[in-house]
Amino acid sequence: MKEWSRLMRSFSCAWQGIVYTVKTQRNMQIHVAAALLVLAAAWWLQIPRSDVLLVFFSIGLVTSLELVNTAIEAAVDLASPDWHAKAKIAKDAGAGAVLVAAIASVVIGCFIFGPPLYEKMLEWFLS
Repeated sequence: MKEWSRLMRSFSCAWQGIVYTVKTQRNMQIHVAAALLVLAAAWWLQIPRSDVLLVFFSIGLVTSLELVNTAIEAAVDLASPDWHAKAKIAKDAGAGAVLVAAIASVVIGCFIFGPPLYEKMLEWFLS
């Protein structure tokens, strides 16, 4: 029973970290909004299940890296409240990781959503 309680407390702390990041980080709010739009578009365009799994993976990767970036920024701010060149490198590298994942997600999205979206637009214009 004690182990179960510790596991639940661990999940609660993780959830608090997610909620904090969504509430305080503008980029995370943008990622969440984009994820909801992309998932709605996947349903609307009837994207195949295997492609939706790739979309979920991309969303998870970007979201996870945004959470890690927030943790890096908080730890750096705590350790180095004043500006420091190495603190800047740590923060910039964390942000860069998010950017790389976001760009990769956009490329994946173009390959997955491009053809069905093009077909849907053709239907509209030709009907």
